Amino acid sequence: MDTQSSSTMQFQGNRRSVPEQFSPAVLGYILKGYPRISETFISNEILLLEKLGFSMRLFSMRQPRESFSHPSVKEIQARVDYLPTELLTDFSRLLLPAIFLSAKRPKEFLAALRTAGEGITEGKELATLKHLLQACYLTNTHLQKDNRIVQLHGHFAHSPTSVAMFASCLSNIPFSFTAHAKDIYTSDKEKLRRKIARAGFVVTCTKHNKEYLQTIAGDCPTPIYCIYHGIDLNLFQNGLSRDLPREDYEILTVARITEKKGLPTIYRALALLRDKGIRFRHTLIGDGDDREKVLALIHSLALEDSCRCLGTQTHAEVLHHFKQSDLFVLGCEIAKNGDRDGIPNVLVESLAMGVPALSTHVSAVPEILINGETGLTVPPSEPEAMAAAMQRILSDGALRQHLKEGGKKIVRTHFDNHHSTEELAEIFRIHNPRLLENSAS
Repeated sequence: MDTQSSSTMQFQGNRRSVPEQFSPAVLGYILKGYPRISETFISNEILLLEKLGFSMRLFSMRQPRESFSHPSVKEIQARVDYLPTELLTDFSRLLLPAIFLSAKRPKEFLAALRTAGEGITEGKELATLKHLLQACYLTNTHLQKDNRIVQLHGHFAHSPTSVAMFASCLSNIPFSFTAHAKDIYTSDKEKLRRKIARAGFVVTCTKHNKEYLQTIAGDCPTPIYCIYHGIDLNLFQNGLSRDLPREDYEILTVARITEKKGLPTIYRALALLRDKGIRFRHTLIGDGDDREKVLALIHSLALEDSCRCLGTQTHAEVLHHFKQSDLFVLGCEIAKNGDRDGIPNVLVESLAMGVPALSTHVSAVPEILINGETGLTVPPSEPEAMAAAMQRILSDGALRQHLKEGGKKIVRTHFDNHHSTEELAEIFRIHNPRLLENSAS
């Protein structure tokens, strides 16, 4: 059996068998891919909603891209269904449900067509067509056969929310969505405004994002909420206890290897530290499209002896590296296409572990790294400033202790995922009272 098929069976292995007449109202999540090791905040959210009493169905637009997942995924009870992914190879599977719906629900089908037509932007015609057809498949194959689903929720404002919006038109089931970072700042503003206007509500994970979305929404009355992702505080603790690090410093970065993470700035800063005679080992965990470029830069800076790239790692392995680290660093910047981070979860995890963190003042990063209080921030794309901040954190014991205490406090106060999920649950209940029937109060 191939890896993909095996993964599919694994993540559908926790389905509950409950007679439909006794089953509660269901919240349907539409996801770009499930599960993803880089999106454990989504699987954690699903698990915590289930623990609060919500019954869930998951609809993923793509198969898993990794052969492993966070252990908590196995605790999730929700059924997972994968939508046809490729427009060409899956065309017949996608087209037939559209034909059926055009005959069975002509009014709703025409409404979805009009909505899709409004949302077409130059060069995105095929993507919009695929999302409409996926929504037809979702509606005809699943939503019409399971009248327990009373709310659709897209995670990410681009393709999952497009599918949720079209499916809402076809099924008359209300939809909402969570917006994150890339999906906001690389989306067409008018297209995003129409999604906000049609949604029952919108959730986003930073105050910076909320302000941006409210600007786009204008006088649209759709509520926009800010709820930080949060982490499981029980998992991220017991980091280093020493006040001053060892002579050979351990510096950690966990990031997708993409432009917005600012990895070239980090490596140029590390080269400056080396030239000052500071000894260190830098570990990069993650993978991405720019991997070869980053490896070439490491070579050109003659950093091979002090830098290593480990690729994607399991949660347990990431925790191990946090525990061994003296400093966590990200070089967040705004990519040429407008993509940027919100609040990277790894910054929250670093502070929770008691590892001092350094990044830039891009986007919402200052909401977690309050400069001089919970971490240090420097301007993006400035290796000299980053190198100076690295040296300051590594060498100043009093500053390290101050940042560690401040970092743990802000995480406990604002980034506990149990509290965040309780806030989200309350929003679902307010906007869809049917979900009150069987979820805990």
